[in-house]
Amino acid sequence: MEKPDWAAPLAEAYERSLAYLTTLPDRPVGSATDRLDLRAALGGPLPEVPQDAREVVARLAAAAEPGLVSTPSGRFFGFVIGGANPAALAADWLTATWDQNACLSALAPAASVVEEVAGAWLVQLLGLPAHASTGFVTGGQMANFTALAAARHEMLRRAGWDVEADGLAGAPRLRVLAGRHRHNTIDRAAGFLGLGRAAITSVDTDDQGRMIPAALSDALAESGCPAIVCTQAGGVNTGAFDPVGDICAVAHEVGAWVHVDGAFGLWAAASPRLRHLTAGVERADSWATDGHKWLNVPYDSGLVFCAHPRAHRAAMGTRADYLIHGAEGERDALDYTPEFSRRARGFPVYAAIQALGRAGVAELVERCCALAGSFAEQLAAHDGVEILNDVVLNQVLVRFLAADGDHDGHTRAVVERVQRDGTCWMSGTTWNGRAAMRISVSNWSTDQDDVDRSVAAILRCARPNAEG
Repeated sequence: MEKPDWAAPLAEAYERSLAYLTTLPDRPVGSATDRLDLRAALGGPLPEVPQDAREVVARLAAAAEPGLVSTPSGRFFGFVIGGANPAALAADWLTATWDQNACLSALAPAASVVEEVAGAWLVQLLGLPAHASTGFVTGGQMANFTALAAARHEMLRRAGWDVEADGLAGAPRLRVLAGRHRHNTIDRAAGFLGLGRAAITSVDTDDQGRMIPAALSDALAESGCPAIVCTQAGGVNTGAFDPVGDICAVAHEVGAWVHVDGAFGLWAAASPRLRHLTAGVERADSWATDGHKWLNVPYDSGLVFCAHPRAHRAAMGTRADYLIHGAEGERDALDYTPEFSRRARGFPVYAAIQALGRAGVAELVERCCALAGSFAEQLAAHDGVEILNDVVLNQVLVRFLAADGDHDGHTRAVVERVQRDGTCWMSGTTWNGRAAMRISVSNWSTDQDDVDRSVAAILRCARPNAEG
């Protein structure tokens, strides 16, 4: 067996990684270059001959670094992206080193057991039914897809139809009901699953984006066909929670399946102070969340849970003569995810839970929410700044008022200036027809100093005489 030089390229990668991570507090958060410069640095003709591995790593790091957005920074507040805590990042390095294909227990017994253990821990942390099955997928999109595939299977099975065997042609009609302010991954999943986006009925919500149970009841009464109800635990704009318990009561009365899209908000269940926001969530049929958000593990780390393991396996599982399927009690991950070959995502999740413990996860979630409240309080104290949402979690919607009345234009300009300034990074959004800055606090390393520095930068960029 060939014995390559592992030490040199891995040492280069380690040194570069450590330099990047240790300088995050002082780095501009946004990208420092444009795509033309990146293409010039990273492009060129196809290499014709082998090159030294350490030099390859060094050149890649040097060329790519100016084009990196410092999403692991404590002052990155865009798109509900958390950083990677040290234990999870180190475990992810081991995951790449071990290079296990986690689809089958026979191929990766350690990965299989770790997913089994970490899945059980997650179920406890999030207050879900002990018998719920777990799948480790790429992100919230595939978590929602997987859960809705299980829902599609079960609802059509109850109607006497085997969708995995017979497809959708000729199948009973299946409706999807979701709040007007649902995340777009629900619509995409409906498209991927062949249900079609037109199958989605938008249910009325209140001013914070919470689904109104009475409106759901009316929508369900419009047709007697099988239905899937998609709720939210933590709206992506306001952070608001649907009243999941009330929704489950309404939906289950007519035999509908209830899915909870809790990409980040489901983690509130791990906090004694915030758990009330998720009241009734355990009564749902499936759940989706993301470990890369509030568990702060590296990308990618979507998580799906299902209260009906048989439906979960029926929608995802497969059998083939050439495979070595696990014996009774051995977990094959391919029975719970859309993927076949994939990396062993359970290792970083396992390490993160070990490092934080139940108390550490709760503290992380509570601290981020408190810092979001600090953002809202400090910004609202200034003239010309309006907070558009009730800050119940980690999301803050900010609008900047202009003297000429063009509040939308001014708000978008402030977002662009903040992103160029480099102190922090926030994304923009539109809420109820109004442009807003969206601040999402979900990084384990964010502290009060990060918030204070960011508030100062935002207010500087919001001044009428700030550069456009």
